[in-house]
Amino acid sequence: MKIIGGFGTRLRPLTLSWPKPLVEFCNKAMILHQIEALVKAGVKDIVLAVNYRPEVMVSVLKKTEEEFGINIHFSVETEPLGTAGPLALAREILGKDDTPFFVLNSDVTCVYPFEAFRDFHIAHKCEGSIMVTKVAEPSAYGVVVTKPGSTVIDRFVEKPVEFVGNRINAGIYIFNPSVLDRIQLQPTSIEKEVFPAIAADQQLHSFDLPGFWMDVGQPKDYLSGTCLYLSHLTATHSPLLTDPKQNKWVYGGNVLVDPSAEIDPTAVIGPNVVIGPDAKIGPGVRLQRCVILSNATVRDHSWIANSIIGWNSNVGRWTRVENITVLGDDVTIKDELYVNGASVLPHKSISSSITEPRIVMCKF
Repeated sequence: MKIIGGFGTRLRPLTLSWPKPLVEFCNKAMILHQIEALVKAGVKDIVLAVNYRPEVMVSVLKKTEEEFGINIHFSVETEPLGTAGPLALAREILGKDDTPFFVLNSDVTCVYPFEAFRDFHIAHKCEGSIMVTKVAEPSAYGVVVTKPGSTVIDRFVEKPVEFVGNRINAGIYIFNPSVLDRIQLQPTSIEKEVFPAIAADQQLHSFDLPGFWMDVGQPKDYLSGTCLYLSHLTATHSPLLTDPKQNKWVYGGNVLVDPSAEIDPTAVIGPNVVIGPDAKIGPGVRLQRCVILSNATVRDHSWIANSIIGWNSNVGRWTRVENITVLGDDVTIKDELYVNGASVLPHKSISSSITEPRIVMCKF
């Protein structure tokens, strides 16, 4: 089971062109990272809870269904049902037998240890399991507190003032179908309404997520998650990464480039850069900690850092783009400009420098 909720407002302007699950993360749609891991764990049926542009999701994922030999069911919400309501909407599929099912938030990236998580859940024989991850500053999150010496969840503490633990909800769960008896077909929060009830019955366990984790649902975290993912590829010696020995323009490592992209040999790229299909990077360009989406062009001697360049966008010559600037689809930035922390809506043209962070909704 796979949940997709919300309208992707945190990741605008990218989600003005594509539903968030279809936005590429490290050159692959967010949802495909998860589907591949679910299939590896033996999942055959996937339910997508959709309330935004379902027709786009259906058309794109039909090919995915055929490629992996799985059944993808679309559960379309006529009104937003929160994080638990979609489970009730998909009751016929999820409750058809006694098999446990996974629930995921669409914008979480990690190593997805679904097989180990499944085995853990089956072993403790209780109703639900939550994947948790350790964070350095738990006061900004809801903390999961377990009973001493066990994995049984005792309670949840939202943004604790005093230290009660450093494990937070990672947005990945597994439930027995009996959990559906706790959920009505109405807007419901799984975190605030369902989890406390299961924990009160001592039927909820926590599973420590190994490795990295990030919610990539907003631009700054999308970039941080990209760095974590690229570092994971480096640590596992993934062949997906661009080899600096064969490509002298790689600087500092952690560079992922689609084979169809065109890179001028005088460019300097890295660390922590992703370049999508058919992108074009010109002479003397400097890229650092950024993502260049498909068919975008960065022209001669431009500098881009801590930013996302949207599909089909064009960055002019001798231009500097930084500080979590996000360009939507088909944005043009003229030559010799400075763009600082701008969020530029699709199909806009920038002809003057933007020195302070702002949203650009018209020609500037």
